[in-house]
Amino acid sequence: MKAAVRPSPEMLAAALSALRARFGERLAEGEAIRQQHGNQLSEVPNQPPDAVLFPDNTAEVCEAVRVCAKHKIPIIPFGVGSSFEGHINAPFGGLSIDMSRMKRIVALNAGDLDCTVEAGVTRTELNNHLRATGLFFPIDPGADASLGGMAATRASGTNAVRYGTMRDNVLALTIVLPDGSTSRTGTRARKSSAGYDLTRLIVGSEGTLAVITEITLKLSGIPEEIAGGVCPFPSIGAACDAVIATIQAAIPVALSSCWTSCKSKLATPIRASTCRRNRCCFWNFTAPAAVSPSSPGVLARSRPSSAADHLIGQRDPKTVHVFGGRGMMPTGRGAHFAQQQKAFPRTFACRYLSLPPASQKPKPTSPKAD
Repeated sequence: MKAAVRPSPEMLAAALSALRARFGERLAEGEAIRQQHGNQLSEVPNQPPDAVLFPDNTAEVCEAVRVCAKHKIPIIPFGVGSSFEGHINAPFGGLSIDMSRMKRIVALNAGDLDCTVEAGVTRTELNNHLRATGLFFPIDPGADASLGGMAATRASGTNAVRYGTMRDNVLALTIVLPDGSTSRTGTRARKSSAGYDLTRLIVGSEGTLAVITEITLKLSGIPEEIAGGVCPFPSIGAACDAVIATIQAAIPVALSSCWTSCKSKLATPIRASTCRRNRCCFWNFTAPAAVSPSSPGVLARSRPSSAADHLIGQRDPKTVHVFGGRGMMPTGRGAHFAQQQKAFPRTFACRYLSLPPASQKPKPTSPKAD
């Protein structure tokens, strides 16, 4: 295998000339915008591309890829730049294909719990579009990432304990291959045993195998009720034991996230007495049965592992997170990450109620007599 090298100046000039003639002002070559697409969130130094293209649809992505293939120019797909992996860096220059103009909701099949969107649609934009249907897309990596980028990086989040990761929620993809041809992987069918599972091959490939232009996604119903809780633990091991016991009990846990005492300082509205000296495990429980009375009983399962108080609160079912800070993660555009960190803390979302003391175990329910 030949080592990767920068394209020759002649080949690069020929490719940029062809792209400039086809796309006009949508081919950006200014230093500032190239620096913005050289990844600001990775520890790797900024490595900008030679140009940035803003296509409008899959056909234009195909045209650009064919030009780059002809002149041997590297291609770097770009979503919103919120990832930390460094895969949007351009160590050998090339063309960054920014998908931010590809914002169409191609199809919504509420009865089948799926939708097809273009790669530039962000998860927040999709959930806003779904609001009136009673459905939502549950994968939340923290930042308001594009769905194409989330598929390319196999994104996940604290909701993965119930809803899985992007690998589990992508049904099909439309992709542009390195020669400029298009391919459709997978179908809308939930059950299939025909052929290679090429969708799983592309999900998580970080733009190295193809450019993702459309994604067909699974959708989930918005829970009728959500309860959130915070459980301080004396150690990570005690927190893990409590999480394992809760999941083994078939409790509908939608979110489980363990924070160290350092991170817990971000949740400033929580009383300091709750989180001092402890690791905190944040929870979301869904469905009416999870809110009362079973949630206090569930959290009581962790009492043997923790002497601290447990808190529980019911909240708006349209709010996905038990803590709001994750929604303030930076997106990679604009100010540097170090400056954006100042905006990270955010009001804790739950109204907390004290649970019964540890000595008061929940009483088992018995069937009523006929």
